Amino acid sequence: MVSDAYILGFDTSAAHCAAALLCGTRVVAMRGEEMTRGQAERLMPLLEEVLAEAGIVWGDLARIGVGVGPGNFTGIRIGVSAARGLALALEIPAIGITGFQTISLDEEAAHVAAIPAPRDHVYVQAPGGAQALMPMAEAEAMGAPLRYLPASGEMACRIARLAAVAPPGPAPAPLYLRAADAAPARDAPPVMLDERG
Repeated sequence: MVSDAYILGFDTSAAHCAAALLCGTRVVAMRGEEMTRGQAERLMPLLEEVLAEAGIVWGDLARIGVGVGPGNFTGIRIGVSAARGLALALEIPAIGITGFQTISLDEEAAHVAAIPAPRDHVYVQAPGGAQALMPMAEAEAMGAPLRYLPASGEMACRIARLAAVAPPGPAPAPLYLRAADAAPARDAPPVMLDERG
């Protein structure tokens, strides 16, 4: 990666909307806003604010990094779809970065990367690399300390740092480790009446 290339990283996979802009390895701008909903409305204005703070435009970006989860289903879809759309429009690579990767960046000691999940559960990635959703008590008994997601702004910085050195690959895709809470309706479909009769 060129040393003065602009890399935009952002994440909406948890209860936040976060973005960071790097120029090479230097953090040029960083924002993190805690929110449980409203990421869809806030993401693009937040990204534009980060670019404006740095005095650059969309066309100056060399690549995009986006958080792909695990986490909130809707938040993940918001971030991933925005990254894919921007990459297509700007003709630059978009790189998907997992929450586990952001936790483990610069961590040398053995640990279990952990991301809070609903109902006293946690998403984990053990030192061997296996990813799973499990009860918090079970994760705490794994024998290595749990390491959690960094603050939202720092998380966006880590996403940008990882995206800067990752080889371009397929378009980012969500990382889901549990089934969706919503289920299709089970009611029978309505009967269509024939108007000819």
